[in-house]
Amino acid sequence: MAYSQPFPLAQPPTKATQQTFAPDLAVRLICPECRDPNPNIVEEFSSGDLVCGTCGLVLGDRVVDTRSEWRTFANDEGDDPSRVGAASDPLMEGIEQLDTVISFQDGGSGLARELQRAASRSQSSRAERNLLTAFRDISSWCDQFSLPKTIADIAKQLYKRSDEEKLLRGKQPDAVIAACIFIACRQAHVPRTFREICNLTHVTKKTLGQCYKALEQAFNLTPGASATHASLAPSTGPESLVVRYCNHLDLPPKIQSYCADIIVAAREHGIADGRSPVSIAGGAIYFTCCLFKTPKTLKDIGDVAGVSEGTIRLVYRLYYADKEKLVKQKWLDEKKCSLDNLKDESSR
Repeated sequence: MAYSQPFPLAQPPTKATQQTFAPDLAVRLICPECRDPNPNIVEEFSSGDLVCGTCGLVLGDRVVDTRSEWRTFANDEGDDPSRVGAASDPLMEGIEQLDTVISFQDGGSGLARELQRAASRSQSSRAERNLLTAFRDISSWCDQFSLPKTIADIAKQLYKRSDEEKLLRGKQPDAVIAACIFIACRQAHVPRTFREICNLTHVTKKTLGQCYKALEQAFNLTPGASATHASLAPSTGPESLVVRYCNHLDLPPKIQSYCADIIVAAREHGIADGRSPVSIAGGAIYFTCCLFKTPKTLKDIGDVAGVSEGTIRLVYRLYYADKEKLVKQKWLDEKKCSLDNLKDESSR
């Protein structure tokens, strides 16, 4: 066997270091035959031995083979048959994720139908099948929405908890899934609006709101926050929507920062209070684009934000009425913008 040669301590531990003493973990294996300070130790999994690569002395036996337990003939058969299915999902808790389908071709003997009935009785229950279907829908919708995998995992956890506790009994599964995705987006700081979730899942806004309120009360969540970090997570405010909308409109980053400052100033002065975050974000973008002479039409902004041109124009009028309070004097002094660039649309 190999000798274990730990590094010796330079001095015995004193009273000041006795409480922080820990065993020395810097242990090296060396070959007792060649005593090379930098040994070349080779693990031979075929024989289960630990061998010195310099002199060939067997240093250990019964080494556990940690490699794959299958043989691959990918060069001969084309595809690699060593992997079947995806990695196991911890949310399944032992539920089989692979289905066995009985072929219909039985030569007219009728055995295929009997085998299908026997297989359906032996397979998972209806609750497990519904859970698998819901998880597949969550993954599919998150992919369509270009959402990261973390949001899909959070939505799956929320759906499984609501299904186990029977929180939304009688509600459509699509509505429950939509509410779970909406909450997961807020918890992951990737907020999406009700309108966007409804367009994705084809669930009505009323049904989505009912499911969201029920889950919010059951999970003890505040709007836009998780149960453990309620005070740290922001809600779906217009500032969080402005960044995404400006990216879709190909606006420069400085316009995004100016627009966020205008929204904050409007909130401090109580301008456009009571309006939805989507309409405030759209109106603020249009106000900022006009202020800094960045050509963007109402139609372009409305298509991205999902609101009508009249709604954006209404918020713009509110901002225009108090433009002196929203535009910083620093911007005017540096001649970055001018109040004359703003258009008076009160007559429209």
